[in-house]
Amino acid sequence: MQHAVGSPLPPPHQPGHGPAAGWPPAAQHPGPHPGAHPAPGAVPPPPPAPGHPSAPAVGHPAGPPAGPAAGHVPLPPAQVSPAPVPPPAPDATGHVRLPPGAPVAMPAPPPAQAVPDPTVTTLAVLLIGPAGAGKTSVARHWAEHRRVPTAHISLDDVREWVRSGFANPQSGWNDNSEAQYRLARRTCGFAARNFLANGISCILDDAVFPDRPVVGLGGWKRHVGPGLLPVVLLPGLDIVLERNAERSGNRRLTDEEVARIHGRMAGWYGSGLPIIDNSQLDIPTTAHVLDEVLTRAIASPPNW
Repeated sequence: MQHAVGSPLPPPHQPGHGPAAGWPPAAQHPGPHPGAHPAPGAVPPPPPAPGHPSAPAVGHPAGPPAGPAAGHVPLPPAQVSPAPVPPPAPDATGHVRLPPGAPVAMPAPPPAQAVPDPTVTTLAVLLIGPAGAGKTSVARHWAEHRRVPTAHISLDDVREWVRSGFANPQSGWNDNSEAQYRLARRTCGFAARNFLANGISCILDDAVFPDRPVVGLGGWKRHVGPGLLPVVLLPGLDIVLERNAERSGNRRLTDEEVARIHGRMAGWYGSGLPIIDNSQLDIPTTAHVLDEVLTRAIASPPNW
């Protein structure tokens, strides 16, 4: 192997040997090494003769240089203070520290004579419904027309953040699509916690099935907190099929799939959760009905 400039690399040093052949030794001082102690019995060399370059000048004793000139006041040595240690970074997301444990508390019930107003209350709402129920449109309209800051968090939007390797359930439900749904729900739940910790209400929408309580409703309760208010949006099957036909891309399902999902959603009847049938309601009217439902939910939280 050759050195970078074309010369061979030096051979490794062998114990007990001198410098490697071909490599000149370091320049040696003619006298003893500074700081070296003379060997026992050695005679110190005589001082250099006058006029020798290493001899002191005549009339000037050898030793340290003279002190400062008259009138010169030496400056005190600079005081070096240790560098300040930065404080540890706070365990926070955004500019407000997230509270530990369950960050979303159930709103306190108002006095008996007062009527709660959900339009000015910080809320976390979960809008449940099948594909084509209008969840995203109603949630977006409700969030845009509130009198307090409100965020809309759509599970489908977050799920589609995955571009390469997106597991489309329309191609068949498998472990990858299940894992991406779970990851999207956790991401939405964390975002909701962050908004709520900063005083911003939020509404989430998801097709949560009643026959999967641990993954669906129970999972949202774990991710967001016990103060989450679920509401079911469930129009008739013919309305859902009509709205699904107007969709495109990954969000359009087959009629058979829509009918199957709608049939499973019917299990929410009798669950105790508030249900809105918006078959004959437009988006603003449905959002107004949602406010009325939330008013009753705040006064008497559902047991779920």
